[in-house]
Amino acid sequence: MERVTLDERNFSGLDYFLLWGGAAVSLAEILAGGILVPLGFLTGFLVIIAGHLIGNTPLALGGIIGSEEGVPTMMSTRPAFGVKGSYLAALLNIVQLIGWTAIMLIICGEAANSILEQLVGVSHVKGLILLSGAITTAWAVVGHKSWKWLQRISVSGLLILCAVMTYAVFKEGIPEIPFTGELSVAIGLDLVIAMPISWLPLVSDYSRYAKNTRTCFTGTWTGYFLVSCWMYVLGLGAAIFTKVADPVPMMLVLGLGIPALLIVFLSTFTTTFLDVYSTAVSTLNIFEELDERKAVIIGGVLGTALALVFPMGQYENFLLLIGSMFCPLFGVVLTDYFVIRKSYKKDSLFVQKSVNWMAIIAWVVGAAVYQILIPLNVGSSIPSMVLAAFIYWALMKVKQ
Repeated sequence: MERVTLDERNFSGLDYFLLWGGAAVSLAEILAGGILVPLGFLTGFLVIIAGHLIGNTPLALGGIIGSEEGVPTMMSTRPAFGVKGSYLAALLNIVQLIGWTAIMLIICGEAANSILEQLVGVSHVKGLILLSGAITTAWAVVGHKSWKWLQRISVSGLLILCAVMTYAVFKEGIPEIPFTGELSVAIGLDLVIAMPISWLPLVSDYSRYAKNTRTCFTGTWTGYFLVSCWMYVLGLGAAIFTKVADPVPMMLVLGLGIPALLIVFLSTFTTTFLDVYSTAVSTLNIFEELDERKAVIIGGVLGTALALVFPMGQYENFLLLIGSMFCPLFGVVLTDYFVIRKSYKKDSLFVQKSVNWMAIIAWVVGAAVYQILIPLNVGSSIPSMVLAAFIYWALMKVKQ
């Protein structure tokens, strides 16, 4: 893939605020907020803010690489890992993005089905998954010139609907519950950090279209931080109020049938099209001769097909697995760009040694440490990222 030209750069700071704000408005984030109920509202709220402060910063820094260099995320891993080394990162990203597509479509299908069943007595989960998969794929196919207008209209509507839901949840206050100890603060923090980190492997797929790096960084950071924190707090508060972590029953309990249905569909489209499109972009890092539009359609079809059979019981573990892979990976990439190289020469994106084993070693050690720290309840995301970054920096210094 070639660098994006100046003529193709049409995204403003507002566009990035809405793009990442739209990504954050999702039932998955509300559900994740509900998982934090054992922490109690006050502790859960503080964990949500701290987790987003930590996780949002690498996300926005990753976007700087795309904005400055005009390349998608997986191509930006080439200088650190080598061209063929970047294929492993791209392959893992393809797997996780198809998985995220499936999860989001399942949540949409089951949520919409529950609402329609209660409102009009209609029930067909698989049909709703197929419908949402088709619309999401079409949303991804139309391309970046149309996204900005789709996002402006749909996200604005979503934020209004979420404001209605927020009022319904918090109008009488939230009864405090004690910290139960069933979920540690460290694991809760990792569950929050994992959400913005999960977008890091695709942030440059979109930041490469930025008119200006500063506004891209600001729009990305503030858009995702504000809206994602809002969704987590909404999920936490609603789960405490309704005693149900699942966002759909809680919305029905609150009497928000029609708004809930609109939130379900619109939030799925504004979030999941990013997964579908970036599946294609990551695939093009390996198979550069593949047509982008065909790759988008293939990604959408695979995600929709997987949604029909994917077990939702492993959702929490799936979030932690994503963190274990991509926290240390981007510890390496961010260190390579901001500390070692400072910028990428044009040829360095295409003519590199096949595999940089220094980067692979740092990545593997960081991922292993992440997994080791999980059962210790001391937090894994940042230690694994920092350790991988330090190991890579040290190995590259020795190599020089």
